[in-house]
Amino acid sequence: MTENAQQQPTAPDTELPTQYAPADVEGPLYERWVERGYFAADAKSEKPPYTIVIPPPNVTGSLHLGHAFQHTLMDALTRRKRMQGFEALWLPGMDHAGIATQNKVEQQLAEEGKSRQDLGREEFVERVWQWKEEYGGKILGQMRRLGDGVDWSRERFTMDEGLSQAVQTIFKRLYDDELIYRAERIINWCPRCLTAISDIEVEYQEDDGELVSITYGEGDETLVVATTRAETMLGDTAVAVHPDDERYKHLVGKRIKLPLTDRTIPVVADTHVDPEFGTGAVKVTPAHDPNDFAIGQRHGLESITVMDERAVITVHGPFEGLDRFEARSAIVAALRSQGRIVAEKRPYVHSVGHCSRCSTTIEPRLSMQWWVKVGPLAKAAGDAVRDGRVRIHPEDMSKRYFDWVDNMHDWCISRQLWWGHRIPVWYGPEGEVVCVGPDEEPPSGEGWRQDTDVLDTWFSSGLWPFSTLGWPEQTADLRKFYPTDVLLTGHDIIFFWVARMMMFGLYAMDGEVPFKTIALTGLVRDERGKKMSKSFGNVVDPLDWMDKYGSDAVRFTLARGANPGTDVPIGEDWVQASRNFANKIWNATRFALMNGATIEGPLPSPSEMSATDRWILSRLNKTVVEVDAFYDDFQFAKLSDALYHFAWDEVFDWYVELSKTTFQAGGDSAEVSKRVLGEVLDVTLRLLHPVVPFVTDTLWTTLTGGESVVIADWPGDSGFRDEAAEREIETLQAVITEVRRFRADQGLQPGQRVPARLTLDGTDLAPHEAAIRQLLRLQPEGESFTATATLPVSGAEVALDLSGTIDVAAERKRLAKDLAAAEKEKAQATAKLGNEAFLAKAPDNVVDKIRGRLTKADEDIARIQAQLDRLPSA
Repeated sequence: MTENAQQQPTAPDTELPTQYAPADVEGPLYERWVERGYFAADAKSEKPPYTIVIPPPNVTGSLHLGHAFQHTLMDALTRRKRMQGFEALWLPGMDHAGIATQNKVEQQLAEEGKSRQDLGREEFVERVWQWKEEYGGKILGQMRRLGDGVDWSRERFTMDEGLSQAVQTIFKRLYDDELIYRAERIINWCPRCLTAISDIEVEYQEDDGELVSITYGEGDETLVVATTRAETMLGDTAVAVHPDDERYKHLVGKRIKLPLTDRTIPVVADTHVDPEFGTGAVKVTPAHDPNDFAIGQRHGLESITVMDERAVITVHGPFEGLDRFEARSAIVAALRSQGRIVAEKRPYVHSVGHCSRCSTTIEPRLSMQWWVKVGPLAKAAGDAVRDGRVRIHPEDMSKRYFDWVDNMHDWCISRQLWWGHRIPVWYGPEGEVVCVGPDEEPPSGEGWRQDTDVLDTWFSSGLWPFSTLGWPEQTADLRKFYPTDVLLTGHDIIFFWVARMMMFGLYAMDGEVPFKTIALTGLVRDERGKKMSKSFGNVVDPLDWMDKYGSDAVRFTLARGANPGTDVPIGEDWVQASRNFANKIWNATRFALMNGATIEGPLPSPSEMSATDRWILSRLNKTVVEVDAFYDDFQFAKLSDALYHFAWDEVFDWYVELSKTTFQAGGDSAEVSKRVLGEVLDVTLRLLHPVVPFVTDTLWTTLTGGESVVIADWPGDSGFRDEAAEREIETLQAVITEVRRFRADQGLQPGQRVPARLTLDGTDLAPHEAAIRQLLRLQPEGESFTATATLPVSGAEVALDLSGTIDVAAERKRLAKDLAAAEKEKAQATAKLGNEAFLAKAPDNVVDKIRGRLTKADEDIARIQAQLDRLPSA
């Protein structure tokens, strides 16, 4: 609790508008929270810390459903911990998003008829900063719309001065420890963005291509290879076969003619080749394929680059200057004219990598790049999970994590961009290489130049848990809030971001983990479980739903679908249902306030309470315990469901309704129930607050007169239990439910009053007779009462006089007709299922459908017969 929260509540203002209008409430309420400093964390506080750092969204981005989903869960965790008395820090920020941001500005320049080369590097970078200030960070405002309770005073950006110092510091340390090196390797290259890109920035899709089979060699020394990238054959430096493949043993070690060139290439034996796939012979192009590069390394093969950075052919006269796809067609045509094409398959559908930023087909390319030697770093990241210092939730996701960190390849960290953290390495005129730390002066003088590449965006975001807290300086924030408690993120980036943070955190912080728990979520999908994609036309802007239904409705829908590690289907109908829930909370609280619900004074003793009062308090405390357990296990769907059913079903539909007769009767019992209702609403609103913060804060402050539920105490278990009261009210619910069902079956209107005699002897229901009659619209029996239907329920008996309320003869006729139809359906289904010839031929799904029809017919017959039995004689 903050100092403000310790103030005594003022008398509540019980006036609430008749309807809840989220648009009128949410914006001003959020700004009030921020102005009052509720989300600001204090490094000097003696409270125990609780820290979450936000996965930094791209500066170019806007809030999508995936963001809204994860932010809702992180906000719920942080709000609860704040209410529990922790010094809770949820730290916000953005990623500079190298390629995406540079592309935005280059597109802007193109509209002006310019390129980045026209501006030069320094002026271009300045232009990007201008773009960032003017257009970047739109998502931050959208986070406010969602209700993110982040500490805005600590907002960070991966290119700000402090984080840039952290990047340079760790690069220097890794370089000095020989964990960063420069080498020529195969990388993913985007011919449009003109840079290497990471695996996470490659999106694979099924493309229509062509598979051609080509004869290599002459005379008796020939073999056939198949390829989807015929243009790369110009860079072939070998053909590989498996060492045990008898078909080609006579060729291993020999050189054969490479078509369309004046070169010969060797046939090599390598176990990488699968002799069962295709012809069992593969062309080897070390400069343009990662597997071929590895084969080339093992066999000392030459690497010949045949394309430039724009994927234009640079070798062999007839094809030089052609785009790779133009060259592909031209080379196949030339091979066909020589009779070397032995098979062609088109279209040949196969998986092809595309740049996630511009959709250009990726080109594997041999290139000189900077790399991180991940071996020792990855081992430390694996050990931290294996020895329990870091817990992965759900636990079954650990296997995916280990599969990655135990088999990680060295990481290419250089990018051929201008926007980003420039690699802090200088080259001298005599071949000198100097890595410069943040407190060192770079070498100067004639011939010295800095490396032109920048670092992969994931390099700086990998430092996020500690660089945002001031590292490499030993700040108060770092001492208080590191390690962070929970990293909550999607399972789709466990390999790319989570593993990098683990490696860097353990390295930079002397073996101290960056977070104690990795809570992995699924991905948001549409209501049919289909991936959301612009091409599918099923992408939803969460802001549209917030405008229409309110942020609480969107948040509750997302939380209610959040099972750990499992994808989350979401549809507009579900958001509407959550909006209805928010309205239900509003209306029920408004009713309670109008009827005197209060939190003033201590709770009455159990001896002063009715069974209904004791029942709801017992259920309330069980719900507190249940919700706490679900929070601690990151079971957001289950805790949301528990709160939904407790609030709607037990508090609003049962306790409030059962209390109406008490309120109407007045007296001491009414005063007791008003205090109990106030207590139940107070605790329920606090339990709901982390997930639906806006409506709960508005209602809680009105109910209690407190400053804000944001800084209220999280409910604890009072220990109160009353199993006898719970059984008593369960019996009461069973009686009311059964009579309501019977009334509906007989076609009675909900408000239609029916004379009834209640026999409650031998049960605990006698004190509830008034409530039973009110809820079931049952009149006193009167002198002319005739029991035309009798319902024995849970030891009680409810006799109804339906004469004058329904036409018994007509109702019997209607039910008889329905019964005949159900019996006919049963006979037909039974006959089919008894026909052996039919069963032998019919598909399983058809047979299952008929079995389902038989089951339903049996259920219908039992239901209709019960209704007939209950009707009075005609």
